[in-house]
Amino acid sequence: MADNANMKDGIRWMWSLGDYGAIASHLEPHAIELAQRSRLQAGSEVLDVAAGNGNFAIAAAGLGATVVATDLTPSMVELGRSRTGALGLAIEWREADAEQLPFPDERFDVVASVFGAMFAPDPERVASELFRVAKRGGLVAMANYGPKGFLGRFTAMLTERGPAPPPGMHSPFEWGVTDEVHRRFKGLTSSIEIYPQALTFEFESLDAGWEFWERANPPLRAMLSMVDAEQAASIAEDGKKLMAELNQVSGGGLTLESDYLQVLARKA
Repeated sequence: MADNANMKDGIRWMWSLGDYGAIASHLEPHAIELAQRSRLQAGSEVLDVAAGNGNFAIAAAGLGATVVATDLTPSMVELGRSRTGALGLAIEWREADAEQLPFPDERFDVVASVFGAMFAPDPERVASELFRVAKRGGLVAMANYGPKGFLGRFTAMLTERGPAPPPGMHSPFEWGVTDEVHRRFKGLTSSIEIYPQALTFEFESLDAGWEFWERANPPLRAMLSMVDAEQAASIAEDGKKLMAELNQVSGGGLTLESDYLQVLARKA
């Protein structure tokens, strides 16, 4: 229990670093697309799990839904609450763990998570909770990074440089593998639709891309806070090499692509 609590404290600390709002602006179109694909209706009750600063919550509210947004990290909740308040949206924000959602069974018409709940340590528990709080016949909708492309490769690079993960720890990028989603949702769904997608990060140059990532990305900020200057320089060198290897354009610009899955699962 103590180890789990320490892990969650570490997750809260890590995701309070960097400039998540800058990253979220790149991800927002994909949250909007998932909300539209979920066929939300006016008056639908929606829960956004591990909501970050509220991309999906805002998209759902714009379609007329009544929305509750949650995140494990207090600073993320404050970012989201400030953002949606400035937009005049009546979205309820709460601190909550995706592995232990503080809501009764069958509360919501749609339970969604966009690049969020996939990072919780216990994927089986996450799957159970998402479906528990969805109404019978309700929808669980997710957008999950896959292992291919920049984000998966970059995270693998950081993982190799960090301490060994606890035994049995799953990579969050397994949520972006179709067969694994089917396995985790087995017995919970009456139907499931999976749409392979891709997202891109575009920058004027390799140096601009690294500067952005170094400033904004929480896992990278966490690692850099724990190493000396020589190690930080080595991380930057390897990171830029990876970006150059995966660059989708020539001529000085930088376009990085990552695969992800949109998942729409109907509760049995």
